[in-house]
Amino acid sequence: MSWESEKRNFQEYLWLEKGLSENTQLAYIRDIEKLQVFAENYNELNPNEVDHLFVQNFVYDFAKRSYSAKSQARLLSSLKSFFKFLQLEERREDNPTELLESPKIGLRLPDTLNHEEVKKIIDSIDLSQPEGERNRTIIETLYGCGLRVSELINLKLSDMFFEENFIRVIGKGDKQRLVPVSDRTMQYITVYRDFIRSHQEPKPKCEDILFLNRRGGKLTREMIFIMVRNAAEKAGIKKKVSPHTFRHSFATVLLKNGADLRSIQQMLGHESITTTEIYTHLDKQQLRDTIEKFHPFYRER
Repeated sequence: MSWESEKRNFQEYLWLEKGLSENTQLAYIRDIEKLQVFAENYNELNPNEVDHLFVQNFVYDFAKRSYSAKSQARLLSSLKSFFKFLQLEERREDNPTELLESPKIGLRLPDTLNHEEVKKIIDSIDLSQPEGERNRTIIETLYGCGLRVSELINLKLSDMFFEENFIRVIGKGDKQRLVPVSDRTMQYITVYRDFIRSHQEPKPKCEDILFLNRRGGKLTREMIFIMVRNAAEKAGIKKKVSPHTFRHSFATVLLKNGADLRSIQQMLGHESITTTEIYTHLDKQQLRDTIEKFHPFYRER
């Protein structure tokens, strides 16, 4: 039993059986490779030879390097899945991670932007630059549809159903969902598609990709991160802004204006409503307004 063969088998299992995205598969494999390096530095142990005490020492060593509780929990989750897979394949009888407990992770509220801050970022984009119209459309789409960055860069022209006011989004695990799109966002996409993108020569396999780089290829996650960060800095926004910030802001503004959690869950593509519920913790002013309006102690002042 070699590490390389078992990693290949495990990644195939994550893809075929669990339906996980390529990015998630690679994150699992990177965690397993950390254990592999630790094991190979310790008498060249293979996946069938590591025991509970060894894995425990590895996790403790990882924790001592000042990694966050979230990173530790993710690492342990990857290890548990890997050894459970080996059990399912009958290549191990036991799971050495079975008794290990994940560290407690406190609630981490995502950064959000209010509507005025989003408008400032959009207005700061220089439309005289070759990529200006595209970049404005990207931010409009992130904020208007609540997309993940991976979903945005994979949007296709054939995913646009403007007559029905929907776009088709391929989310985690290749799960498809339909997301409503506003007239405003449709207008920006249409202008970019008809007057900017139509003058580009797409690279092979990119003919149907909506957002292209200047060479006609698909944009990368890194390109979107850099573009968003630069636009936020130019707009004078002091918050730490990433593409995901617009997704959080999309959910928060919907909730604040009365949208129900179940609808937000479907639009975001969350598998569990629990993930969506984090947005109920964000609007402190709304909570204060509610208690002042309905609690008798506040009304008696």
